[in-house]
Amino acid sequence: MYLSNEAKAEIFAKHGKNAADTGTTEGQVALFTYRIAHLTGHLKKNKHDFSTQLSLQKLVGKRRGLLAYLFKKDINRYRAIIKALALRDIIK
Repeated sequence: MYLSNEAKAEIFAKHGKNAADTGTTEGQVALFTYRIAHLTGHLKKNKHDFSTQLSLQKLVGKRRGLLAYLFKKDINRYRAIIKALALRDIIK
């Protein structure tokens, strides 16, 4: 697989509470962002891979839902993850 367990642990350690806590919203958003970037690169080379395109759209929707949840729960954590991952130009 393109993402090893060590790489996942590193993502969760950097954006979550620790490497073992994979359930934090920030960690999941960071993991989805990494996967979205990977699939986007794949789709640039393979334009007619429609199953990957559907998977990408589902991932973007999941990330959007998690970000909406985080926005409602704690605006400061939302702003921090948006800034850390450089997802938006303008922060609400």
